[in-house]
Amino acid sequence: MEAWLNAISPFVRVVKIVKSSSLAGEWIDFDHVFTYIEQGEADFILNGVKYQAKEGDLFLMPPLLPHIIRTTSDVPLIQYIVHFDLFYDGVRSGWKETGLINELTKQIPEREQALANVFPVTHLRTADRMDVKRRFLLMQKVFLDEKANRDLATKAIVIELLYFFLKGQTGRNEQEGKLTKGWGVLERAISYIHERYADSGLDNATISGHAGVSTNHLSFLFKEQLQITIQKYITHVRIEQAKAKIMEGHKTITVIAEEVGFSSIHLFSRSFKATVGITPSQFYAAHSTVRKDG
Repeated sequence: MEAWLNAISPFVRVVKIVKSSSLAGEWIDFDHVFTYIEQGEADFILNGVKYQAKEGDLFLMPPLLPHIIRTTSDVPLIQYIVHFDLFYDGVRSGWKETGLINELTKQIPEREQALANVFPVTHLRTADRMDVKRRFLLMQKVFLDEKANRDLATKAIVIELLYFFLKGQTGRNEQEGKLTKGWGVLERAISYIHERYADSGLDNATISGHAGVSTNHLSFLFKEQLQITIQKYITHVRIEQAKAKIMEGHKTITVIAEEVGFSSIHLFSRSFKATVGITPSQFYAAHSTVRKDG
């Protein structure tokens, strides 16, 4: 094992459990992301390479690695997720919004790239799955309790998770994972959508023009690789941004609807309920209760 691993001091930023009946989206974060698949199946496309994720798999995504996740089974996808820095840094420890990529968060310290070349997925043995799940659940409890020595306790658990991940690398299939068809085009289109989602006039022609292909070809790639239309993907991005803004609790639903690119509050409310299952107001009420209880 690499000697530098003896010096790591992980800082845990976020611990969460996410359940999704239908998921298709792209994420990019400035920190490491551990994801344990508790239930369901999905395609993980990491920097253009597709991996088939299933129950018991553990993924490790280093900083600034573009990753697309698409559910592929009728069973809801349940992910145990932890965001962390490999080494503690006083400035970076204050960064809480993991998806916020700007000129500052793009500056990744060299030591945070130490795991960049590690194979990103481990297929855990059944016995190890139980241990990993228990550790994730313990870490979530400790993280949410916010008691003394929380950072020390969560750091210790991340080190254990790294042990299980690296242990599971032995004997893996070197040929696993294949480059996704049309990845370069998809990445350009998706990045453009994430930059311009607030524009209510964003359309397929503009996006395909930026990606450098015809609208028909881009539509084909979205349906083939993500099983979703371009417009549905735009809606997904807008709703995810809206959820984050609602949970911040600083703005009205009407203002948020406009900021994320919906042309009317009626369209926003209808799209939000169709995607999330409840209205924006109900979502706000549920999360404001969580904040008060916490």
